[in-house]
Amino acid sequence: MAASAAPHSGATPTLTPTPPAEAGADDVGARLARVLGPVRVVRTTALAGGLYNSTVLAELADGRRLVLKTAPRAGTPALTHERDLLATEALFHRLAGRAGVRVPTVLHHQPAGPDDPAEWLLLDHLDGTTWDAACAGLTPADGAALRHLLGEQLARVASVTGPAYGYPRPELGLRAPDWPGAFTAMLRAVLADADRFGVGLPVPAGRLAALPARFAHRLAEVERPALVHFDAWAGNLVLDRDGPWRLAGLIDGERAFFGDPLAEFVGLDPLGRAEDDPDLLAGYRSVAPLPPLDTGARIRLALYRVHLALVMRAESVPRGYEGAFAHWLDTWSAEHLTAQLALLDALEE
Repeated sequence: MAASAAPHSGATPTLTPTPPAEAGADDVGARLARVLGPVRVVRTTALAGGLYNSTVLAELADGRRLVLKTAPRAGTPALTHERDLLATEALFHRLAGRAGVRVPTVLHHQPAGPDDPAEWLLLDHLDGTTWDAACAGLTPADGAALRHLLGEQLARVASVTGPAYGYPRPELGLRAPDWPGAFTAMLRAVLADADRFGVGLPVPAGRLAALPARFAHRLAEVERPALVHFDAWAGNLVLDRDGPWRLAGLIDGERAFFGDPLAEFVGLDPLGRAEDDPDLLAGYRSVAPLPPLDTGARIRLALYRVHLALVMRAESVPRGYEGAFAHWLDTWSAEHLTAQLALLDALEE
């Protein structure tokens, strides 16, 4: 999950971890010059919220505002799917942008190499404020209109079809020609990560590992590898206003994969259950059809919520979460996993 925040519907303790190492002002200027030619950086500001990549806002003398994201150095503890995340983010923004989604423009992606000990990505900056920062000032009518706009944008994201199911980086080994195969690999990878990092699970790992086979016929109902952002919570949605509020863009596509378009709804949980949100569903259906929200769909949503809770629980050790947030995450993930497993038992035919 994006390390920027935990998806939830209630309050959590404030998380103040040790931030990732960030590029200094001289390094920022040097990187920008490699991409843009001679430029003058007048101000750099570290952007808060990220717990995996570091993010810097660079303001140029010519008025441009750019975002430089830097991944941790090679060898930093991470989950299996977290290799080359900025390459995934660049891919997501390029594909989504071509589909008409409001996303940052990718200016450059640099893999790690001899001259670059860490992967980095340069984007243009979307001006505005995040939905979570603006939410106190939104009226119910504002929220309804914005959720309709969000549904439209997510339908456009899902219109993109990938070459295979699963995470887009083939070297991860977490993709397959069908969704049951890809989801099995994705779930087993995070269970292996939990074991590797010594993360305790509230239920036996074997019970969790058996879920894809148990519900393979439901996963097989997915017939196209749609692009999924999977982290479209309120902190990754940029709003602005010139009169009514509008959705200025969707950011941080580093957790994207190709799979079930309904998986997108799980990342929206901080805004409420999307599958039960008439405004978001109406916006989505104004652009594209949506699979029926029947028993099979609700089983798949429960499976994706299990997967997300496991990712968040497993990442707690390599991220070094401590204190009140670590305690909250341990409690929340355990309760969430237990609740979703009970729901799967109830829905199973």
